[in-house]
Amino acid sequence: MEQLQPCILVIFGATGDLTRRKLYPALYNLYRDNLLPQDFAVLSIGRREKREQQAHEDLIDSIKRYSRIEFTDNQADHQFLERFHYYQLDFYDSHAYAGLKTYLEELDQKYHTLGNRVFFLAVAPEHFAPITLEIKQHQMAPNLDSWQRVVIEKPFGRDLTSARQLNKVIRQTFAEQNIYRIDHYLGKEMVQNLMVLRFANTLFEPLWNNKYIDHVQITFAETVGVGTRGPYYEQSGALRDMVQNHMLQLLSLIAMEPPVDLETESIRDEKVKVLRSLKVDPENVIRGQYGPGVVNGEQVVAYRQEVRVNPNSQVETFVALKAEVENFRWAGVPFYLRTGKRMPEKYSEIVIHFKKLPGVLYFKDNKLEPNILIISVQPDEGIFLRFNAKRPGTEQTIVPVSMDFCHSSIEGFNSPEAYERLLYDVIRGESTLFTRWDEVEYSWRFVDQIAKDWDVNNPPTYIYPAGSNGPSEADFLLRMASREWLSRR
Repeated sequence: MEQLQPCILVIFGATGDLTRRKLYPALYNLYRDNLLPQDFAVLSIGRREKREQQAHEDLIDSIKRYSRIEFTDNQADHQFLERFHYYQLDFYDSHAYAGLKTYLEELDQKYHTLGNRVFFLAVAPEHFAPITLEIKQHQMAPNLDSWQRVVIEKPFGRDLTSARQLNKVIRQTFAEQNIYRIDHYLGKEMVQNLMVLRFANTLFEPLWNNKYIDHVQITFAETVGVGTRGPYYEQSGALRDMVQNHMLQLLSLIAMEPPVDLETESIRDEKVKVLRSLKVDPENVIRGQYGPGVVNGEQVVAYRQEVRVNPNSQVETFVALKAEVENFRWAGVPFYLRTGKRMPEKYSEIVIHFKKLPGVLYFKDNKLEPNILIISVQPDEGIFLRFNAKRPGTEQTIVPVSMDFCHSSIEGFNSPEAYERLLYDVIRGESTLFTRWDEVEYSWRFVDQIAKDWDVNNPPTYIYPAGSNGPSEADFLLRMASREWLSRR
């Protein structure tokens, strides 16, 4: 077991959904799995007035609702609670940060954390820059005989220009190696498994190129609408909310070359090469918006009828596109990306569609199906492989059969949540599963060219019924090449 250095986790946004649903349960699970430093404390910062007892009650409620490990209410759990503290702070009151600095120094003395700190900004994006500047102004990240790291949630900017501005501000306080731009999808078990699946299996690695792969599909489907996030979604849309980060991160892991070693920067270097090689013709991009319909047996309203959404909005809740990685390995292999809200099921999948074999020998009397590898990221993490075999009997009939591995089927293993792995990595200074600045930069370059084309040419936003798989126009992206969207579902 790695010996972790002592530290304080400082959470800005103590009363938000992210903290309540993800961070608190993740910390508790890490504690129960003995994956936190021996000298450790948490300081939750919020703008509401709250007594310590109330903060502990909120923490317990969060764990009972969302933790994968049951809260036992024993002495060990109460020792865990004792390490949690709450601090009221107006993010825009510069004078109040002086008191925060003093309180952190007191906690350093109490818990022997040596000035090591993780600042987790679980707040709205507009607060990122002001908070980091105040941390610098009040010398709470001096990096003198200690370390201080900052964790930033997406979105990192709204476009390349704003991302550069934000990065410039944050770099005034934290060096690049201490900035952890978080994408929780990279903490999911099957995403971490992608490199192992590719590089540790002779069954796949020799075939992972344009000689054997026909095309690749990545689908992120959600059943929910925008809910109360109307104002945010009006500014982002599916292109910025999902494609720029989650989907391009998965694509880069699928398409990257083997790194020279498993060091963080070697892996990141190969991911950046993919993003630099990624090209798209704006004509091969479809945008859609959900109308009224039925999802899970419930009648739901159209996007334009959601709370605080422009009734004439053209913002996309669905994007489908065809992109290509223009390098030697992937030349001629299309990558199809699709994401949408108010779809029939919630799931994230990667489909590797291998090329068909020629109809020779006795194969010519059979319809040979291509081999397909489906990697399920959520909700059921696993791997599905379809291949051809002879049907039992006297006839030489070939039929597709499958092997299906579900990660959760491993007996006795309660798979950690994504935020558990990510928080653990931040504490130990491991940044492989976080995005480096140039990854962010090249992903915004890719997305910006699509957004700029939309601004100039104003292509249609196709309305699709809630509960459907998106506008039918998205099917034509594949149908033009005699392909179709696939899923194991």
